[in-house]
Amino acid sequence: MRLPIAISAGLLISLGLNAPVLSQVPIQVAQLTTIAANPNAGQLKNNRQLWNDQNISNYRYTLTRSCFCTAEARGPVVVEVRNGATSSVTLVATGQPVAPDIFKEYDTVPKLFNVIKEAIAGKASSLTVEYNSTLGYPTQINIDYNSQIADEEVYLTIENFQVIN
Repeated sequence: MRLPIAISAGLLISLGLNAPVLSQVPIQVAQLTTIAANPNAGQLKNNRQLWNDQNISNYRYTLTRSCFCTAEARGPVVVEVRNGATSSVTLVATGQPVAPDIFKEYDTVPKLFNVIKEAIAGKASSLTVEYNSTLGYPTQINIDYNSQIADEEVYLTIENFQVIN
């Protein structure tokens, strides 16, 4: 007769000890840890603000993309932006225009910031970003969206940035 009572008491105690695991507190702590552990979000915010404070709407830069993609889609290309909109994307090697849709995700500085934002929001396996300390634009973006998948990584290099009239 005592054995069933002892088993029942043991089950109730073990359930009682597990109750905090089922509460909301650990979930909130995990979310806070995730946000605090991602310095990319803070760096993105600070550098985007630095870029916006410059109020630059006419500029050009050289963009190189390392990816599992066609040679034309890797560049390097010169991206020119006038009044905040892409005016041209040309291959460095030939000076010839590139089809606009090939680099449309990367053809302005605000779009580069969006690539970083989406990698953070999508919880990319690996994200490293370097920024220009004076103007705030990204100079290097390395993203591995999923460490278990090959050839979905994106590596962007932004160099030769120039403000133009």
